[in-house]
Amino acid sequence: MVAQMTPADLNNIRDKAAIVGVGETEFSWDSGRSELQLAAEAIKAACDDAGISPHEIDGIVRYEMDSNNETMLVQSLGIRNLRHWEAIAFGGGAGNATVAHAAGAISSGYCNYVVCFRAANLRSGVRLGQARGSERITGGQRGFLAPWGALAPAHSFGMFARRYMYEHGATSRHFGWVAVTLRHHASRNSRALRRQPITIDDHQSSRIVADPLRLLDFCQENDGAAAIVMTTPDRARHLRHGGTPVLVEAAAQGSGPMNEGIVFRPDLAVAESAHTSRDLWARARLQARDMDAFMFYDHFTPFCLIGLEAYGFVPPGEAKDFVEGGDNIRFDGPLPTNTHGGNHSEAYIHGLTHCQEAVRLIRGTSTSQPPEKEINRVLSCSSTAQLSAAVIIRRG
Repeated sequence: MVAQMTPADLNNIRDKAAIVGVGETEFSWDSGRSELQLAAEAIKAACDDAGISPHEIDGIVRYEMDSNNETMLVQSLGIRNLRHWEAIAFGGGAGNATVAHAAGAISSGYCNYVVCFRAANLRSGVRLGQARGSERITGGQRGFLAPWGALAPAHSFGMFARRYMYEHGATSRHFGWVAVTLRHHASRNSRALRRQPITIDDHQSSRIVADPLRLLDFCQENDGAAAIVMTTPDRARHLRHGGTPVLVEAAAQGSGPMNEGIVFRPDLAVAESAHTSRDLWARARLQARDMDAFMFYDHFTPFCLIGLEAYGFVPPGEAKDFVEGGDNIRFDGPLPTNTHGGNHSEAYIHGLTHCQEAVRLIRGTSTSQPPEKEINRVLSCSSTAQLSAAVIIRRG
């Protein structure tokens, strides 16, 4: 009989891949450029940051929903030989999974330099959730949602958030403190699209869009691209940022038994990240208290609270008290959270900018760098009530 492997046995990527370059385009409401051009610009910026030529890239990990396929990028970037390529499904969790899979490709020796990227005109082009013909109301369990008006992500995620509020006593005001804090971080970030600070009263007076989600609970819709370049730690030492190596320590992905349509599940208040969290900490042999900063996928603000609990930063039901007032999650607080402003206020690039911010925090170059705290480990994760992923990025 073959013994089952435990999550702790499955961390073959530990410290075998280094993030050596991060880059992005400007973020805007209308880029005026194709998604291919955006991708090429972001990848070139990440290569410049690493100190390599795009010609040296021989691996690509992209989002499945990205319109740019591998052959287009090979030609646009002048890649001589693409040794490895793959695509990750589910946008919310993919920002971290792309980095995890790239680390796997590097540690396995499939390629020398791999790039993860996401490029999209999410505002000037086809917007997320926008119906094309009848596709939103046909097929699978969506057929049980659409007739009742649940057409956009906010409709389903709003039901999830409402159940969480019922279970744990959280209020819209608690979500508001997350929004206020993220906007404060964005106000310090010249890359951010929304830099005007907001107050808790601004949040509470913003209109309800999909109960209980207010306008200021939502992430943005914007154009832009982001990219990350990775290689082996040995090569990394000879590149531009070799003095501050940034390594991938552990990663995990997870799902529950039922999550199609988001609301079809045994417990509407428990996210798939509960599974991801258990595997991640077992593989890393670490706990939440070992993290110096927290990057969560903020498509909607309630998922900060859900993520804090799912990954063990606070016990279930206590996240509302932890975020009250915002002090605990500010860049100068005990747990710096989304110090770039996140999807909410910097830009929405399906979470890839969260891994970039983890790198900047470790390098000491974040626009909201904690003043009296060295950042050695950062958790970047999703807790989206769908398939989720997480990665621990650390100082080498």
